[in-house]
Amino acid sequence: MFSIEHEFDATVVTLVDEGRAPLGEDVIIHLFEDCITIEQYDPRSDSTQKITLSNTQAQDLAAALDLPEGVYMLKRNAD
Repeated sequence: MFSIEHEFDATVVTLVDEGRAPLGEDVIIHLFEDCITIEQYDPRSDSTQKITLSNTQAQDLAAALDLPEGVYMLKRNAD
């Protein structure tokens, strides 16, 4: 299950683990104009872990989800 919310400066996607127990903590993705952050609570350290991706890294990650093993470089259009 997931939810999508539009806030003032970001779109927030929350991914909820509905698999078998033990379930993972929710993953919260903030999509800003210039970057994407991914957050997840870590019960072992009792803190929220955060990763920040540039838009280019996020595009590469999205492409990588549908590709077989290997090394790739995306061709980008000049803006």
